[in-house]
Amino acid sequence: MKNILIAFVVFLSLSCKATNTPDSPDKVLVFTKTSGFRHESIEIGVKTIEELGKQNNFEVTHTEDATLFSTENLKQYKLVIFLNTTGDVLNTEQEQTFESFIKNGGSFVGVHSASDTEYEWAWYGKLVGAYFLNHPKQATATITRVNNTHLSTKHLPEQWIRHDEWYNFKSINQDINVLLNLEESTYEGGENGEFHPIAWYHEFDGGRSFYTALGHTNGSYVEPEFKQHLLGGILYGLKR
Repeated sequence: MKNILIAFVVFLSLSCKATNTPDSPDKVLVFTKTSGFRHESIEIGVKTIEELGKQNNFEVTHTEDATLFSTENLKQYKLVIFLNTTGDVLNTEQEQTFESFIKNGGSFVGVHSASDTEYEWAWYGKLVGAYFLNHPKQATATITRVNNTHLSTKHLPEQWIRHDEWYNFKSINQDINVLLNLEESTYEGGENGEFHPIAWYHEFDGGRSFYTALGHTNGSYVEPEFKQHLLGGILYGLKR
């Protein structure tokens, strides 16, 4: 009888280990649909995020299929990344589903032209934190680190000099927490003045949002500082 009891306890222990998987990877959906300009860097951007996922225990699904924005499908994901999306990419029903995803505690990460997306959907503009206005030609410029403790910026220097396509913004959400500020005196074509946020985060409508305007060029996605910056935004969205 004693041996039977011991065997039963061992069986229960093994069963619990089999069903309890706290280390299973978080699921991340990377969305790259475009109905306007299409960035050449999308492909290398997807590969970079997939590599970051393998290194940091999150599972990446890449799609340009907007029909995946259904309640049943989205509930498996903790985070949705809009990677260089442009234009009108979701219909009204899909927009409502994504709003529900955020309101239920889901997270959003927007990269570069995610702010050049869904201009007629005011909720989305507030989620991202601003809308793209225009940009001058690509240039080397200086970024000031505003926040030195966030996962996306704590590895960066106080003054970060890099080459990219620098966005000017409109309809900036005043509730964003600025991480990086672009110094317009260091390049030509800035239109936002001294307050020119270029990366930020905020909690919005029940969920989390991180946005970086960096990431136009192919070279961004092999640049260690940018990759760590992007990873930090993803980990913030995954609440790690």
